[in-house]
Amino acid sequence: MDKIEIYQSILERDEDNYQIHFLLGEEYLNTGQLSKALQAFSTALKGEDSALEKAVLSSLKQYLIVESIHPNEPAAEHIQPIKRSDDSVQSNEPDTSSPTPYEEVPASDAKKRTKGFKVIEGRKQDNVFLLENHIPKKVTFDDVGGLQDLKKTIEMKIIKPFMNPGLFAKFRKKAGGGILLYGPPGCGKTFIAKATAGECHASFYPIHISEILDPFVGVSEQNLHHAFETARGNSPAVVFFDELDALGFSRSKSRSDVMRPLVDTMLNELQSVETSNEKLLVIGATNMPWDVDDAFKRPGRFDKLVFVPPPDREARKIIFQLKLSGRPVENGIVYEILADRTSLYSGADIENIVELASEQVLAEIMDGGHERPITMDDLLDAIHQTKPTTLEWLSTIKNYIKYGNQGGLYNEAAAYIKENL
Repeated sequence: MDKIEIYQSILERDEDNYQIHFLLGEEYLNTGQLSKALQAFSTALKGEDSALEKAVLSSLKQYLIVESIHPNEPAAEHIQPIKRSDDSVQSNEPDTSSPTPYEEVPASDAKKRTKGFKVIEGRKQDNVFLLENHIPKKVTFDDVGGLQDLKKTIEMKIIKPFMNPGLFAKFRKKAGGGILLYGPPGCGKTFIAKATAGECHASFYPIHISEILDPFVGVSEQNLHHAFETARGNSPAVVFFDELDALGFSRSKSRSDVMRPLVDTMLNELQSVETSNEKLLVIGATNMPWDVDDAFKRPGRFDKLVFVPPPDREARKIIFQLKLSGRPVENGIVYEILADRTSLYSGADIENIVELASEQVLAEIMDGGHERPITMDDLLDAIHQTKPTTLEWLSTIKNYIKYGNQGGLYNEAAAYIKENL
């Protein structure tokens, strides 16, 4: 006969024995029968004994503390029976023998004490890359205005091999590889890379230099390796490195050997015996391809160099429409004229023109003039005040084409300069 049966037999003879009701409630708690324990405790509290009230509260506190630490385990494994002398229960003095809530939690096992608590991760992650970091919004070539020649080039060099691996495999052409986008700053190289990933129906993983570099020796190389492993595990995928010249700076031009191990690691990830980049497309973007290490530009790594020129006439027209949308603009805006007047302007230059025209209108209104929308004359005045920022870049690469294009890497840029300058 167990204790519960003994207490129940006593209560059959003496139903108003509130101390037995309390002991019965404790036994129910020890066996995990919470509802029956609460019923027994409620009957015990009818005796209006302050000592019993404190004992009931102490037992319930103990049960709640253990449950919060071990939510998925039976209460009987952790709640120890509370031993009291009969004097402590029957006395009207406060029950000092009952343990406090802090004394009731077993402290022998440190691991059990932490079970059930949420662990807050620190700032440093094991991986530089998480799956949630991929760009959720799909961007395709339909979102890119103009640049039809560039789209055709990317489609033939990148998208078709990626989407038709069976056909290209017959000619021993594998899908994936490395593509290096180069061109003047502000011409949409990053957006083109996102659109390329959308056309390939692949996940897009942009990797920033701040996610790679670390002050501790060897950690930067490990971060770079984790980034590639994450993309390989979720192929087909597109890995995008913006400002590649910062990560892959030419070792012959570098005055320090600090970045050399990182360059070697990236070269190894792009092509080595131990790694397979099947269905993994690596896209790099840079404004200074001449500063990228020559080992990146050889076949098998970034073997395809694609020139991203300043936006053409159709693209400039669309950019003006996008940048002026949502602003107070008169009805007489002729976007074709604006596109004709902004030859060689980058997308960032056109945005600057719109901002400058808006500032002029706001300044006029603030000086006491009446409120008015942006007019065609405001935009033309802003164009007269600016020059395309691509001219300096085009002049620089023109010198590299003249003296350092023996391998034909910059032939696309040379053709563009010959036609437009």
